[in-house]
Amino acid sequence: MTPTPLPRRRRAGVVAAGAIGSLSIAIAAVSGAHAATATTVVGQASPVQAAPAPAQFVPGYRPGGSAGGTGSSTGGLGGTSSSGTTTVASTAQQIGIVEIDTVLQYENAEAAGTGMILTSDGEILTNNHVVQGATSISVTISSTGVTYAATVVGTAPTDDVAVLQLSNASGLQTAQLSTSAATVGEAVTGVGNAGGTGTLTAATGTVTALDQSITASDANGGDAEQLSGLIETDAAIQAGDSGGPLYGDDGTIIGMDTAASSGGPADAYAIPIANAEAVATQIEAGVDDATIHQGLPAFLGVSLQDGTEGATVAGVLSGGAAENAGLTAGDVVTSIDGTAISSAGDVRSALAGYDPGDQVIVTWTTATGATGASTVILGTGPAD
Repeated sequence: MTPTPLPRRRRAGVVAAGAIGSLSIAIAAVSGAHAATATTVVGQASPVQAAPAPAQFVPGYRPGGSAGGTGSSTGGLGGTSSSGTTTVASTAQQIGIVEIDTVLQYENAEAAGTGMILTSDGEILTNNHVVQGATSISVTISSTGVTYAATVVGTAPTDDVAVLQLSNASGLQTAQLSTSAATVGEAVTGVGNAGGTGTLTAATGTVTALDQSITASDANGGDAEQLSGLIETDAAIQAGDSGGPLYGDDGTIIGMDTAASSGGPADAYAIPIANAEAVATQIEAGVDDATIHQGLPAFLGVSLQDGTEGATVAGVLSGGAAENAGLTAGDVVTSIDGTAISSAGDVRSALAGYDPGDQVIVTWTTATGATGASTVILGTGPAD
C-alpha cells in the first residue's frame, strides 16, 4: 500500500467540497497549468534517504473529468488545436504579472507557475495548486526581472485560490482586474509562465462557455477536487500558466488560468476574476475556517499506511515533530489526544484544525508490542 503523507490541515475540506453531481456525461481530461519536476513521495523517507529519480517535466495539476460534456482527450498537457496563436507576451500583458517558482523539499521537487500582483507592496493572487506542497517560494516580477522571497498569507484549497506576500516589496505595478464578467464569444488571451521557462507567453482564443464545472485530479486520477463556475476557452493554456491572467477583449483580466485539456482540442478553464478576488479578500481579512486557511499548516512529519490495529508509520522525516517525539518506522499510531486511530485517514482527521506549535498527545505501539506515548509539538508544514 502506498504511504499516505500527513498531515495537511483541513484536507477533509477538499473531499467535502460542494458536490457537483454525477459526472457520467462525456469526460474530458483536464490538467492545470502547474509545471513540476517530480520525484519522491512526501514523507516516505527523509530527503537524505530518498534518492531522487531523474527529473522530468510533468503536468502538476489534474488530469480528470469535465462536467461540461466536451468529449474525451488524452495525451500531453495543452490542446493540439485552438482558435488562436501563442506568442511571447507583450509589454502591456506583463504589467502586474509574476512568475512563481517553488521548492517542494519533502518531494525532492521543484515547480513553476504564475501569479498576479494585487497590491503595490506585493500581495500576489495565484492558484492554490501552484504553491501546494511548497517549502520555499520565490517570485519574479515579469516586467522588471526583480525576484523576491514570498510567504503564504493563506490558501483556499477547495476554491484553488492562494494569496502570497512578497518580502520587502514596494511600488509595484498591480494587475488590472476587470469589473465586467466574461461573455461567450469574447476574444481572450491567456498569459503565463508556460513550461516554467521564466518567459511569459500569450495564447489567444475565445470564450466558449461559462459557468462550467470540472472534476480535477492528479496525474494518477487521485486527490480529486471539484471546481465550478469556471470560464471555458479554447486558448491553448499550458503547464506553468496556472495562476496567470485571462485577459478579456478590453485588455483587463477577466479570469485566472487554472486548468487545461490534456491533448485533443484545446479546452481551458479559468476562475472568474471576481470569484478569485472575493476569496482573496477573505484570506486577507484573516478568515480561518474549514475552507480558508491562514498561513502554513501543522505538520507531524510522517507517512502512514493503514494497519490492522491503527496507522502504521512507514517513514519519519528527519528532524521532524514525530522523530523528536520518538516515533520510528514500524510503529503503529493508536490514538491522538484520546481519539482512537484505526487508519491513516483517522490521523489526518484527528490533526485537522491544529496549528504549528500546538501540542498533541500521540500514543503508539512499537513493533515489539511495547506502548509508547509522547506530547508532540507539531511543526510547520508545506503549503496546503
